[in-house]
Amino acid sequence: MVESMFPRPGPGSSAREQTPDRGAIADWLARAHPRPREAVAEWANRGVSLLPLGVRFDAVRVPAARIHGAVCSEHPATVAAALDDWLSGPVVRDLRASSGDYYALVAPEAEWNGEEERLGKGSFLDVPHVGNRSVITHWVGPPRHPGNLCCTARLRALLTLADTLKAIEP
Repeated sequence: MVESMFPRPGPGSSAREQTPDRGAIADWLARAHPRPREAVAEWANRGVSLLPLGVRFDAVRVPAARIHGAVCSEHPATVAAALDDWLSGPVVRDLRASSGDYYALVAPEAEWNGEEERLGKGSFLDVPHVGNRSVITHWVGPPRHPGNLCCTARLRALLTLADTLKAIEP
């Protein structure tokens, strides 16, 4: 009977156990495209849609080595859990290039002073459909709800940790 003493997450709750509304998230992402229906068609045909940045979100491109150094692992499940804990926002990984960069989606107006490249207006990003299981371009951490983005201060703190850990390596 102990579990009845604790409230269950409500519809507005940010509890991780709550199932995200993939349709609402996909709609929010698609509206970054000048023709949202094209984004939906690209997801249906290719599993990814090339979305313009600087509209609903920007992206900070982070080399895989920096992310793996910060979380002390290359194991996908470990990386995903660590990024979820640190950033609480959407991260895409693109394995088409040998570098396997990570892209943290951030607000267009959010301040960024890190050494990693920030991609905004005039740039595009292949964004997988929410729920896409592709191993090439995929969500490491999908958006939790429409408008969910990574906090640049927390991303900077994570990357500072990577720098610190690298400096003390034997």
